[in-house]
Amino acid sequence: MTAPVIAPPDPATREAATERLAGLATPAGALGRLGDAGVWVAATQGRVPPAPLDDVRLVIFAGDHGVAHHGVSAYPPAITGAMVRTFVAGRAGVSALAGAHGVSVRVLDLGVDDDLADVPAEVRAHKVRRGSGAIHLEDALSAEETERAIATGRAVAAEEIAAGAQLLLSGDMGIGNTTPAAAMVAAGLGLPASEVVGRGTGVDDAALDRKTAIVQQALDRAGYRLTDAVETLTALASADLAATVGYLLEAAERGVPVLLDGLMSVACALTADRIAPGAAAWYAAGHRSTEPAQTLALAKLGLEPLLDLGLRLGEGSGAVAAVPVLRSAVALLRDVALLTELLPDG
Repeated sequence: MTAPVIAPPDPATREAATERLAGLATPAGALGRLGDAGVWVAATQGRVPPAPLDDVRLVIFAGDHGVAHHGVSAYPPAITGAMVRTFVAGRAGVSALAGAHGVSVRVLDLGVDDDLADVPAEVRAHKVRRGSGAIHLEDALSAEETERAIATGRAVAAEEIAAGAQLLLSGDMGIGNTTPAAAMVAAGLGLPASEVVGRGTGVDDAALDRKTAIVQQALDRAGYRLTDAVETLTALASADLAATVGYLLEAAERGVPVLLDGLMSVACALTADRIAPGAAAWYAAGHRSTEPAQTLALAKLGLEPLLDLGLRLGEGSGAVAAVPVLRSAVALLRDVALLTELLPDG
């Protein structure tokens, strides 16, 4: 599956926003990257000054990963289902951040290895399968499951946009998910496992070596198929990660900006840009995680994170933490006086 090249945010609006930034009653360059961020938001909205980011929405795609049974994580797979219930209860780390910053949170089970019968039906409505294949031994998904997951992510993004989202955030939940995400980045950049694998939830040296070997085995198993981005998802990803790719594709195609989180969302953004070149222009990086694969993928996408706090929580937490920075950038470009307004005529 390939998509047309996606046009960037409006160049004329970007130019006008850049001119407004230069004309503000602030020293040249004094706003640093806040100024750049404000220009980006204005360009994505097609208006100068940009509108306040009042409607910001996070969707957390949850799923389990077969590799979690092979010693790649410091936590057991059962945590995934438990955390979905915690999101529903509004008691997770990202829930606290979202409440503080006025971000709506939606969690969806795409591939949790749990029936989750005790959570609302809408959380379970898009489930593709229970868990994914262990990627070093078998494909994560069937081709049909991959297409279904991508379509689900697209539909979810369309729903959130139709409901008024001005800015979308992508979040993740799934024990073991840094393993397939690192594999996706390795596939997208043509790198060996040794250059992309990190400690995830904080594994020790022995587990890190095991995780690296598993990712390399997965890459070797998939072979030539990794030249195709959708085949990469089938071979190496999971239902939740494939859905995230669909979500990011739909947002970019509809011209709605996305604030990315950590490794998982950035790996999916890299894959979305492989499918539809140009998609990355619609994404901003919320934060830099501790995972090496995320930094490598961000460099490829040309994105510089707004925050660098050593976060590795996932859930969309780094993106939510960066929302106030983006809102600050918009406020500066909107509300600071122009120098011409302060100087006497002539």
